[in-house]
Amino acid sequence: MRAGSARQQGWLAAGFVGLVMLSGMARADAALDWLNRASAAARQQNYSGVYVYHHGEHVEVLRVLHRTDATGELEKVEVLDGTPRKFLRINDNVYCHLPDGKNVRLERNALRRFFPALLPAQPASLLEYYGATLGGTERVAGRPCQVVVLEPRDSYRYGYNLWLDKQTGLPLKSRVVNSSGGVVSMFVFSEIQIGKAPDAQLFRNDLAGKRIQQASLDKPAEVAWNVTPPPGFERVQVAVRSLPGKQAPVTHLVFSDGLSVLSMFVEPVDPEVQNMRGLSAEGVIGIYAREVDGHTVTTLGEVPNMALIETGNSVKRK
Repeated sequence: MRAGSARQQGWLAAGFVGLVMLSGMARADAALDWLNRASAAARQQNYSGVYVYHHGEHVEVLRVLHRTDATGELEKVEVLDGTPRKFLRINDNVYCHLPDGKNVRLERNALRRFFPALLPAQPASLLEYYGATLGGTERVAGRPCQVVVLEPRDSYRYGYNLWLDKQTGLPLKSRVVNSSGGVVSMFVFSEIQIGKAPDAQLFRNDLAGKRIQQASLDKPAEVAWNVTPPPGFERVQVAVRSLPGKQAPVTHLVFSDGLSVLSMFVEPVDPEVQNMRGLSAEGVIGIYAREVDGHTVTTLGEVPNMALIETGNSVKRK
């Protein structure tokens, strides 16, 4: 009886563990289904609305218009307070209309997308570095939303909380949180209309009499530096850029895990300029700078300091 009882208890324990594992897998699959819906909705839905961007002590209010039609994807983002800025994305090209009204900065084949398009096209790639779980149902801009929590599996990235519209999957709120649970930054719609395409005339790109500045001067034939980014971060862009206040063009590298992004700028040391060294911050953006072989290497992004420091310290000339 004792042996049979022990075997029975073992079977029950194994069955319980199996049920727990299946339950965990089901929850992960449910969360991934929501992430897939959110990724597709941000690119395919027609919508217009106003959202607030909180970063550190700063708050910005922006209006977004998004339209998909036979020509592709159109997006217009306007900053409604402070210095007037307007961004117009036509498929993969982003036009930044500068406040002087005379210059337009053009980024061709831009990776940059605006809220609510935060997720990669294939969100499953995130699950190696983030655990995904479903939260409760909460309202944003008057609409019921499913909360999805993305917890980082290491210390190289922050966590993300997403509020996804129950009807369409469109992200209506996003919150970046640090390891202590503090809010690093947040996007949240205050008003939103989904399903009605904004008039095509609202996306007219008025370039008459304006000077077009190429944001990216050229793509270097070969990067002269070896860089080891954090696990999961891959190099997604490399370009040479002309930046305000810089005498010479700067090599710009971008690394991403599909959600978190960090940038690196490499430029010759200017002996007439006192360059920053070590760790600092500009709002919620962490910055780490050091000198390597007569060049200043600056790594920055909305990521934990460890990611910036280790990436910056990995840089070596080939």
